Amino acid sequence: MIPPRPGTGGGPPGDKTLPAPDPAQVQVIRSYGPGRFLISDREWHSPVLVTPTGTTAWNVTRAEDLSLEGLATLKVAPTPTELLVLGCGARAIFVPPDLRAVLKAAGLALEVVDTGSACRIYNVLLAESRRVAAALIPL
Repeated sequence: MIPPRPGTGGGPPGDKTLPAPDPAQVQVIRSYGPGRFLISDREWHSPVLVTPTGTTAWNVTRAEDLSLEGLATLKVAPTPTELLVLGCGARAIFVPPDLRAVLKAAGLALEVVDTGSACRIYNVLLAESRRVAAALIPL
């Protein structure tokens, strides 16, 4: 994390800016657009799984392909993920209750939103040092 400047809170007097994660130390989603993501300093043109320690290609083409098996890397990471933010593309989808139950039993809470919202939620939770991951399908 990049600490705020001493005595200033990071900006002008009264500024409420929070410290931002350093993209050299953790995976920060810097931008997204049609068919692409910029995560830390690398551009991706496919669905991705993003954790604080790494980003990998995610072998899905639609959010409906979500499965526990496709997320196995999240539970074996050095710091297991507790919250998965699923970015479904342009619109959120309905995740069946039985799949939600399987994920919950595996220790993964699920937040299902459009991809833009997922990118923003992931970054906020990352800044709060939460054990978060994002499964993102490009717009």
